[in-house]
Amino acid sequence: MDLLRHLRYFRAVAEEGHVGRAAERLRIAQPSLSQRIQRLERELGITLFDRGPRGVALTPAGRLLLADTEEVLESTARLLGTASDLRTGRAGTLRAALPPDLGPAAVAALLTRFRAASPGTQLDVRELPVTAVARELTQHTVDVAIVRHPCPAVGLAFGAVLHQPVGVLLAADSPQANRAELALADLTGRQLVLFPRATAPALYDEMLTTLARHGCAPAALVDQHHGSDVARALVLTGTAVALAPRTAPPPGTVWRPLVGTPLTWRTSTAWPAGAGGPAVGLFADAAQQALTDPGGLLAEPPNRPLFPRPATEFPL
Repeated sequence: MDLLRHLRYFRAVAEEGHVGRAAERLRIAQPSLSQRIQRLERELGITLFDRGPRGVALTPAGRLLLADTEEVLESTARLLGTASDLRTGRAGTLRAALPPDLGPAAVAALLTRFRAASPGTQLDVRELPVTAVARELTQHTVDVAIVRHPCPAVGLAFGAVLHQPVGVLLAADSPQANRAELALADLTGRQLVLFPRATAPALYDEMLTTLARHGCAPAALVDQHHGSDVARALVLTGTAVALAPRTAPPPGTVWRPLVGTPLTWRTSTAWPAGAGGPAVGLFADAAQQALTDPGGLLAEPPNRPLFPRPATEFPL
């Protein structure tokens, strides 16, 4: 006997007080419904209804059982709803990692879009550098992440790659600030602020190789740790310039693009291959939307560099 189905029949008859009206509501034949109620009574060993010429009425035992029936059916509906949310990625917990330099506007847009797409999912977000993200993904301690490429890991699947041109951040009173764009060679002899190599070694090496190919020989490289006041002060005083994607420049500084767009950061979502569920897909969609608007990343690469990097140059 399908107990849940028979309990639904019992509830319908109890609410209607008439087998015929309940049968119409359930869209089954009245004799069939009567037989199923009788079978339920036999299985339970109690009489649920007093039958009369004008309909049926619950017995004292039937009234007690109806309250339990309501609880069982409501709990079943909640269980099925939760299972559906889990199956479609709209419930549960998703562990996500973001790069520290993603920017507050893009992060806020990502969180807003994901919560709208999956309101029942608890999003556990951490900030991690590329090297740590790759390790956490391969160890399955993070479910999905936003990564910079090249990403030094195997066994990962990636979402659509977005592109972010890198330019120069320099003091507003610098003579070079009067120019609409700068060549990499123009930065020769300057101190150059760049993210620490330990946070993204492959990307760091890729950028230095591009600098060398374009005739740029900086006087020194200065690590810009996240939130570093020293690095910002060096740029603000004109002691150094920074390579960075375009954002709202701090007061006293300006951002200028590079001729030919030789430097581009490539960003995508990543997750363990074969482990991407519906929630990961919803996160990847939300991330792509947030990174393009308001993040400003491009779906298509900008102008290709004059000296493209060979694919085999930086082994992963």
